[in-house]
Amino acid sequence: MNYPDSVHFLYALGNEIKTAKFGLDRIRAVLDRLGRPQDKLRIVHVAGTNGKGSTCAMIESALRTAPATGGATHGRRTGLFTSPHLAEPTERIRIDGEPLPAAQFSEAFNRVHAAVEELLSEGAIDFHTTYFETVTAMALLVFAEERTEIVVLEVGLGGRLDATNVVDPELCVITPVDFDHEAFLGRSLESIATEKAGILKAGVAAVFSRQRPEVERVLDLRAAELSIPVARTAGWTITDLELDARGSRFRLLGERDLEIACPLAGEHQVENAATAAVALTRLGVSDSAIEAGIAQTRWPGRMERISEHPEIILDGAHNPAGARALAAYIDRFYSHRRVRLIYGAMRDKAIAEISGILFPRASQVIVTAPRQARALSPEAMREIADHPDLRIAPTLEEALALVRDAPDDDVIFITGSLFLVAEARALLTPLR
Repeated sequence: MNYPDSVHFLYALGNEIKTAKFGLDRIRAVLDRLGRPQDKLRIVHVAGTNGKGSTCAMIESALRTAPATGGATHGRRTGLFTSPHLAEPTERIRIDGEPLPAAQFSEAFNRVHAAVEELLSEGAIDFHTTYFETVTAMALLVFAEERTEIVVLEVGLGGRLDATNVVDPELCVITPVDFDHEAFLGRSLESIATEKAGILKAGVAAVFSRQRPEVERVLDLRAAELSIPVARTAGWTITDLELDARGSRFRLLGERDLEIACPLAGEHQVENAATAAVALTRLGVSDSAIEAGIAQTRWPGRMERISEHPEIILDGAHNPAGARALAAYIDRFYSHRRVRLIYGAMRDKAIAEISGILFPRASQVIVTAPRQARALSPEAMREIADHPDLRIAPTLEEALALVRDAPDDDVIFITGSLFLVAEARALLTPLR
C-alpha cells in the first residue's frame, strides 16, 4: 500500500482507545516474526498521565544534542515514538527529531501488515493488531533498521498492558499520574498508578516525577518489590525559578547543578523539565547537553502561541489535570486580560469537570466540535456546561469567525481535544 492507503487502513482499524485489546500476545508474536527489532535498541520508556509527551520530547532533544558514541562531535542518532499525532501519523515516529518520510512509513506498514496477515492465516493470533499495536511495531522496526543509538518510547495508554511494554528498556520514567481513561485503568488513583507501574522491570532503574501521596505509595511499593534504584525529582531542589508566559528558567540542584531554560509554557512544564533532566543524568548525558537540549525542545499544540495580534494560544487540555494546568497558566499570566475560549472535546471526556475548571476563567466561551465522529456536539455541550456568554459554532472555522474582530488586547485560547488543536494549527499556521 502507498502512504494514503496505509493511513486509511490504520484509521479503518478503529479508534485506538475504543478498540484497544489489552494484552501483549499479538504484539509479541508480530515482533517475533519481524526478528525482534526491540532487542536491538537502547530504550527510555516513559509512562504517566500528563506531561509524558513533553518529557519525552525534552529527553530526546537532549540525547540528540549529546555527542555520539565513538568520539564523534555530532549528536546521537535518536528515535522518538509518541502519540497521538496532530496532523499526520508520520509524526509519531521520528528519527533525529524529524517525522518519518511518508514513503518509509508506508514501507514499514506494509512489512508489519504482511507479518500480521501471515500470523492470522496460521491461526497464531486472534485478531489483526490494533492501530496502536501496528504503529508500535512499525516504530520498533524502523528504529532498529535505522540504527538509532537510543530511543525514547512513550506509553500509549496505561503501561502494564500497553503495546510498548514488550521492550527491555535501559531506563523507565513515570511522569505525574492523575485521572484519565478511568474506564480502562480504574477509577482510583491507586489502580491507575498500578497500571503505570507496570512498565517497571527488575534490573532497570527508574525516575519518578513528584506524585500525589497515594500514587507515590503504589510506585514505591512496586519499585521495592523489584529492588530497583529510583531517582526522584523530589530529591532535587528547584530554585531561582523565573516563569513567564513563554517558558521558565530555574536551577536544578542535586547531584549536579543544572541551569534549565524550558521553552515550553506553563508551570507544570517545570516538573516535566526537571524529570527529563534527572532522567538524562541517569543516562550519563553531560550538563551542557542537558541544558542545550531542553532549551531547544519543541512540542506543538501544548500551550503553543500561534498568533501575536491577537494573541492565540493552542493547548490540548483534554483531561482534568490538563485543564488545571491551563487554568493555572491563565490565572498567572492572563487574569488582567479579556480571555476568549474556544472549546471542543470528545464524548468520552470529563466535560463537566473540565468546563467547570476552564469556563469561569473566560469572558466568552465558544463551544464547537472537531471534525471527528466521536466529538461531542456543541448543543450537547451546552446542556452539560454553562457560562454567561456561551456561544455555539458548529465548526472551528465558524468559531474563529466569531473572534475575528477581537481587539489586540484580548487573548484567545483554543483548547480541549488535540483533534481541535490540530485543526487550528492547520488553519492558522499558514497565516503566521
